[in-house]
Amino acid sequence: MPGLKDRLRTDLTTAMKGRDELSTATLRMVLSAVSAEEVAGKEARELSDDDVMAVLRREAKKRREAAEAFAGAGRAEQAERERAEEGVIATYLPAQLADADLAAIVADVVTSTGASGMKDMGKVMGAVQGKVAGRAEGGRIAAEVRRQLG
Repeated sequence: MPGLKDRLRTDLTTAMKGRDELSTATLRMVLSAVSAEEVAGKEARELSDDDVMAVLRREAKKRREAAEAFAGAGRAEQAERERAEEGVIATYLPAQLADADLAAIVADVVTSTGASGMKDMGKVMGAVQGKVAGRAEGGRIAAEVRRQLG
């Protein structure tokens, strides 16, 4: 099921033909990360679309964190480049949940699991992450769970 990986390769070719330096560089980095993930471990394997999506989420998070670090160090130009790369990667990711939607999902899980305090955070986190399926970052989910359980 190499559909997403093929789409990345096709878009890379299109970006190269269109001389889009940002997209070309970003897609090359992403495809390199996908290839590295395929050969990681004891045995080479073909990644599923879900696995490729996980690599994309990880790469987007790296760009976001790097942009924050560059901005904090007063290097605005590099921070802007990292944000632009994150924007290219974001086009392949599912739309992020709004805060209200995330809060509703967490409230539903808290009610259904009978969670009563911070000791139940792991149980709630696992259930919420299953329902959210990559449409919200773990940090956002954890913050909302803490807010509702605390």
